[in-house]
Amino acid sequence: MSLYLNIEAGEAVETSIQATGRNPDLAASLERNLILTTYREVLAAQGKFAPHLSLKVHNEIPLGMGCGSSAAALLAGVHLANHFGDLGWTPAQVMTEACLREGHPDNVAACALGGMTTSCQQGSEILTATCGLDLPWRLLLALPGASLATEKARALLPDSYSRADAVANIQRSSLLVAAFALNRPDLLHIAMRDRIHQPYRSEACPLLPRLLPLLAAADAPAGIWGAALSGAGPSVLLILDPEAPTGPVEECVRQAAEDSSLELVQTTISVPAEVTY
Repeated sequence: MSLYLNIEAGEAVETSIQATGRNPDLAASLERNLILTTYREVLAAQGKFAPHLSLKVHNEIPLGMGCGSSAAALLAGVHLANHFGDLGWTPAQVMTEACLREGHPDNVAACALGGMTTSCQQGSEILTATCGLDLPWRLLLALPGASLATEKARALLPDSYSRADAVANIQRSSLLVAAFALNRPDLLHIAMRDRIHQPYRSEACPLLPRLLPLLAAADAPAGIWGAALSGAGPSVLLILDPEAPTGPVEECVRQAAEDSSLELVQTTISVPAEVTY
């Protein structure tokens, strides 16, 4: 999604953060700050001194909503370490370091490369392929009032799955990539029907079971191509026809959500973030 974490950084006598955008109080905190922690840990692992930094942060990514905020923070921290520690890493090496720290490449690789990025970790090697960067599809994020910790969302998943559910998800994952690669939005309705994590997280993400019926409702407005949890939730991501008016869709989503604190954010498919040293 074309929601970005923008950072300007310079060396300073004392570390400081000026934050604007979403969750500025959390983004400006010097305690338990994932960007700073990652920056310092990477340089410590390389035997390098970590200079104090003055950061100007503008955050567009909702925190704790399944929108990739931690992946963006990890990637930013490694980029800062690469520059101010003079590590000389390539963008691919920076991405790999952030992926290994995240524990999987799914979110970090997409954050680094944009678009529909599929990824696979083989040992310490990260393999990626990106498509869909030029698709005009419109994305709509439905953000509930309460967040969901990733650790809690992961704990809701079972230890094993049936063969039928595993096969169904492999098929749908393949269809989903094909939809982005070939500009086939007609595939999204089926391709976004997950059986691996959404059924188990629906209770903790009540917005999802309220919005999924919109895809089949006879009185639903035209233009909703697909819907799914955004990341581990609790937000729901809808993919919309860019030619259809968004007003009726948003009104329909608000009525179905039954959540007075619901926030709707329109966005598009992202291009790679700009990094300048």
